[in-house]
Amino acid sequence: MSDPVIHAFFVGRAIAQAINEQVENTLTNALSELGKFDAEQRERLRQFTDQVISRAESEVETTTGQSTVSDTGATASKPVDLQENIDELRAEIARLRNELKLYRDESV
Repeated sequence: MSDPVIHAFFVGRAIAQAINEQVENTLTNALSELGKFDAEQRERLRQFTDQVISRAESEVETTTGQSTVSDTGATASKPVDLQENIDELRAEIARLRNELKLYRDESV
């Protein structure tokens, strides 16, 4: 390579590729750590929620002397009709949209 312009071009190109690889690796690692952090926080929140529900059920048992049905017990004894729940939620959303539309029409 006797031409310094060509040499400079290839050196610049190699530098750009190396920087691009470093940025890609850094970004990939950062997103990976963010994903891990998010998963850990979700798991901690789930555990906290389970703990709170467990304490509440235990207090209800001690206060009233009655056993409460947990989510797992309810699903085991009575199967949940998912489609029925979805239909009920859709109907509720439709009612709320209608009420919102009526409210907006009154305020105009």
